[in-house]
Amino acid sequence: MTAETSALSVRSTSAILQDMLGLRCIMGDLHVGKRLLLRLMRTRLNKQPPELIQNRFLSLNKRPPELIQNRFLSLNKRPPQPIQNRFLSLNKQPPQPIQNRFLSLNKQPPQPIQNRFLCQAPDSSSSRAHVKLWTRLLVSLLVGGGVLGAWWYVDLEKQQKFQRRRVEQLRKVALGQGTFSLLDHMGQRRTKQDFLGNWVLMYFGFTHCPDICPEELDKLSAVVSALDQDPSLPRVQPLFITVDPERDNVGALARYVKDFHPRLIGLTGTPEEVKQAAQDYRVYASPGPKDEDGDYIVDHTVLVYLVSPDGLFLDYYNRMKNKDQILDSIKNHIKSYVRL
Repeated sequence: MTAETSALSVRSTSAILQDMLGLRCIMGDLHVGKRLLLRLMRTRLNKQPPELIQNRFLSLNKRPPELIQNRFLSLNKRPPQPIQNRFLSLNKQPPQPIQNRFLSLNKQPPQPIQNRFLCQAPDSSSSRAHVKLWTRLLVSLLVGGGVLGAWWYVDLEKQQKFQRRRVEQLRKVALGQGTFSLLDHMGQRRTKQDFLGNWVLMYFGFTHCPDICPEELDKLSAVVSALDQDPSLPRVQPLFITVDPERDNVGALARYVKDFHPRLIGLTGTPEEVKQAAQDYRVYASPGPKDEDGDYIVDHTVLVYLVSPDGLFLDYYNRMKNKDQILDSIKNHIKSYVRL
């Protein structure tokens, strides 16, 4: 059998298989069509003439080496270039900024450090200027302190002279110069000497007073309570001396003083003792006419007296003075007080 007849037989067999494959695909039997396709491929491979198979292998053996060699050459020649360029870029470019940074760190910082050390270096002219400046400051402080001290001393001397002059004037005034001796609301005898060393607020009135005396005693009690709240100030002793000894006995005073400050002391005595105490402080007191019930009003001086720890009269406060004004005045007297 010749090559041509074998080729024709292979072609006829392939044609038959292709027709059967087409019918199976049209009928939808894909599984059988797949088997026919594989059979067709085997038939072509097994029944092809040897010359064609040899030619194909020869073409594969002859032509691929050039393509393969070209491909490998392209792989060996071209890829290294970008890889080498990348490594060169990594080896060349990064060291520059790193080197520049280290150079900047090595070159720049010494300048300010050197300048600082140069600034701290001793200079005879600058040290002399500093010494002169400190000397001037010290002299100015000493002079200023001396002036302030002299001014403070002169001012203190003036205040003491003024206080002594005022004490002498108060001594010349015939006010509170005598010594009283009265009974308190507990029935104990009290004299002026018992209150020496204490600040005293004194008020003259009577227990049957309808409005003025209670108002003044309320104000006096409020002032004393406010002074008690300041621990830096000494205690002030409130006193109430009656100008109506006929009705204000010990029992009446005891009931009356309960309505005011708890340290308020009421004083009474015989008409002569009460009259003498009122005259010592120039207190006017005059009983008015009696009504049908035997009640009467006593007309008297309405004043609150401030007495120093030395027993001297210092100041007085009438009805026009309110609590705050009296409080400020007493504080000023206490702060400026000079014991004799």
